[in-house]
Amino acid sequence: MTIPKSVPYHPYKISKLKDPTYSAGYLTEIFEEEAGDLELGIMRKALRDVFEALGEPNMSEEDAKLHLERLDNLLSGEGTATIYALANWLKLLGLKLTVAVDEGDEKIVANVTELAEVGNARSG
Repeated sequence: MTIPKSVPYHPYKISKLKDPTYSAGYLTEIFEEEAGDLELGIMRKALRDVFEALGEPNMSEEDAKLHLERLDNLLSGEGTATIYALANWLKLLGLKLTVAVDEGDEKIVANVTELAEVGNARSG
């Protein structure tokens, strides 16, 4: 009896990540799952995998190398400039950084509504 060979995981994952919608969902899941405990290594690996799928095939070898160096630089930074740099880095891959309502936390939604009401009362 012949045992079927398994498919190597990394090439399979990269083939799935070639779909930008799948890549966006993958990164969202990584960021949300690890939210309170996000390890830089996990985030870096996820972003590099998405880059391998979406960016690398569309860039020269030199541009790809520069883009990955830019990722390493921005992930080593601190402060608000880092979030803008990540947003620009993702934009070059056809993705965007977004903020969504956490459906599982009604307290956050209530606080945002309260802030909006206070802001509207002041401007009116």
